Amino acid sequence: MTTLTASPTHGNAPLAVSYKMLLSLYAIIPICVILQLADSYAFDGEFLHYLPSSPSHFIIFQLLFGTPHILASGILITSNKDYFSYYQKKILLMTLALMIFFTLASQLVSYLVLYILVSSWTVYHVLKQQHGVGRGIYQLPTWAFYLLLWLSIAAGISVYMGIFLKNTLTVQQAEWVKQAAGGLVISLLLSTFWCQQYVKTRFGSLFMWSNSFLIISSFYFYIQEYYFLAILIPRLVHDATAYIFYVTHDFNKHAGHPQNFLYRWAEKIKLNVFIVLPLLSFALTFLLQEYGDQWADALTQFFMDMQFRQVVSVGLIGYFSLMHYYTEAFTWKYGSPYRKYIRFKP
Repeated sequence: MTTLTASPTHGNAPLAVSYKMLLSLYAIIPICVILQLADSYAFDGEFLHYLPSSPSHFIIFQLLFGTPHILASGILITSNKDYFSYYQKKILLMTLALMIFFTLASQLVSYLVLYILVSSWTVYHVLKQQHGVGRGIYQLPTWAFYLLLWLSIAAGISVYMGIFLKNTLTVQQAEWVKQAAGGLVISLLLSTFWCQQYVKTRFGSLFMWSNSFLIISSFYFYIQEYYFLAILIPRLVHDATAYIFYVTHDFNKHAGHPQNFLYRWAEKIKLNVFIVLPLLSFALTFLLQEYGDQWADALTQFFMDMQFRQVVSVGLIGYFSLMHYYTEAFTWKYGSPYRKYIRFKP
């Protein structure tokens, strides 16, 4: 999701995105800090022993975060004929580009390099959305905005690599990554203090600091080895923010006058507009994660007498993820078809 700035009230956008609601999502940061401190000092790390070394090791985490909002964005763009027609050329060209890239890259570079590239794009996407939303609130000079954005991205990538590659890196390499992350986080902290002077409102300051603390808190949990919490915080804030925009958009576009088959069906069965997209995306995530590979394996063996591993969990969902990162960079820009159905509550 790219930069979003406040726009005037539109007649076709009766429901507004609340900046206060968006800011409230960052309450997960102090909640997790209190939880970690209580566990460390009152319960001798008992809670930590029950946490997985990575959030991806919790099936419930995979079903709740990441994939659902990715599928939701895909459903939004493909189920509305006007949107798909508008962006069809870009979608097809990017699909072709991804096919060519991964066909060549799988032969020329290692899996580790591919993993780092995709992971870096993931971090960029997550933080670009949050800073993009915040840009219209704290209204920093352009150079200051990009200073905080790129320091956040660089630090976030370092933390991400330190967590997810910890079993691949040597002890020395792991220490280098930790030191790099620490240096970038300190630079981010000092830069946020410096940029404070350019923010004109208290609310803008709160939002700016909240975005910086997404990374600062993740680094803190990383060095404390609470890896689950380090990834949970930015993931929850990012996904919940996205759903607020998706649901607001769909209410404004379809409530009372459904414009695609999903909402016409929902209206027939009296399904509330607010839950159509979340319900469908979470259900689809469950089916793909739990049964997708089994179904794909059965079909390829039946029709081709060949076995392909993780066709859905890695291949298909991976494709949806990369397309999500790509399309979200322009679909929410001011002047796009989506924006007719989005306005902000100051």
